[in-house]
Amino acid sequence: MSHKRIPKRKAALAAGSVVALGAAAILLPNANASQDGGDSGDTAAAPRTLRAADASDLASQLSGLLGDAFAGSYYDAGKRQLVVNVVPGDNNDAVVRAQKAGAAVREVDNSIADLRSGARTLKTEATIPGTSWAVDPRTNKILVTADSTVTGASWDRLESTVEDLGPGMATLKKSPGTFKTFLSGGDAVFGGGARCSLGFNVTAADGSPAFLTAGHCGVAAAQWSDAQGGQPVATVDQAVFPGQGDFALVTYDDPATEAPSEVNVGSQTVAISGAAEATVGQQVFRMGSTTGLADGQVLGLDATVNYPEGTVTGLIQTNVCAEPGDSGGSLFTQDGLAIGLTSGGSGDCTAGGETFFQPVTTALQAVGATLGDAGAGDRAGGEGAGAGDQSGGEGAGAGDQARDEGAGAGDGVGDAGDGAGAVGADGSGTRQSH
Repeated sequence: MSHKRIPKRKAALAAGSVVALGAAAILLPNANASQDGGDSGDTAAAPRTLRAADASDLASQLSGLLGDAFAGSYYDAGKRQLVVNVVPGDNNDAVVRAQKAGAAVREVDNSIADLRSGARTLKTEATIPGTSWAVDPRTNKILVTADSTVTGASWDRLESTVEDLGPGMATLKKSPGTFKTFLSGGDAVFGGGARCSLGFNVTAADGSPAFLTAGHCGVAAAQWSDAQGGQPVATVDQAVFPGQGDFALVTYDDPATEAPSEVNVGSQTVAISGAAEATVGQQVFRMGSTTGLADGQVLGLDATVNYPEGTVTGLIQTNVCAEPGDSGGSLFTQDGLAIGLTSGGSGDCTAGGETFFQPVTTALQAVGATLGDAGAGDRAGGEGAGAGDQSGGEGAGAGDQARDEGAGAGDGVGDAGDGAGAVGADGSGTRQSH
């Protein structure tokens, strides 16, 4: 399939296009810088200097190598090191192995099995709308969050469940906002009156062009247009929400549609070369049709979120802001790796809050799609691999461009909630075909 650049008005749902470009985040020009440092990783005294993507790969290797002694890991962005939690047990072999592999090692008390057991208890005893939990390897505890709707008996139940897990197992905090999916009415990509944001263009299993977005967008409308009130240009093929994820595969109706593997951040594009797992502590960037470009850090993995429509599991928790209309938008790294799709959260881009993302790797595996193309490097070189500073005038121009090209999708919050509830509000994973 060709992936050449296409005229503005023919750019059907160009990945991650934006109505208004935020000024909070800038992708640096050395987006494709490789791992530096001369550390060989052969000695315990010299943890390797790593990029976040390389740290994720090392963490996966050590998870298998250390077995039960592995208790999670996170990326120290300041030192550019992978920190690995180890439960040493009867001998120090696990510590030595992790150090020789190039990680900075921290001995902890809670094993992965202990933390997962605690998460299962929370699921059984405290599945309350407006709550979430995820393992935080930086504290070696489960981070439990309750939004502003969790009060009275519900709060008492949650607090009691956390206390019953035992000392040192979990922390409980309040969020001033309300957990919700980020759908909204407005002018971006449209489906049945709703608006979302496109995540990433992909190639479906049968070779046809398609894109990924949030599952709650996919169950809100079967067909999507690139202009409000316009003719549909794409149709939902598969959607999961609520349940084991929040993702949808939407195929372009015209098999000749050009679907470049890139994220439009306004005046430039970021070439997307592939997908990667998130790492706690990693810096990430989010693009959405409402708020544009924003950045932040990954706070937790395998998060469970109890939305009003049902429970969603397996998400990435971050402190990157988002607002209604950003649902489905791209979460990616500085060097062009796709990480997640915006699901929901609390707060906004003024007050901040928690935001949750569907891992792209899980979504790709579930729908059988692939991401990235051979031409990504050429486009990055010609058009810029990062996002530059945006003046007010440039931001306005990006907004006009996005309206011309059509870059979001979605329904109103109420409509989306009704659609999601019909799919299975009991929290079971459900897939629809259209």
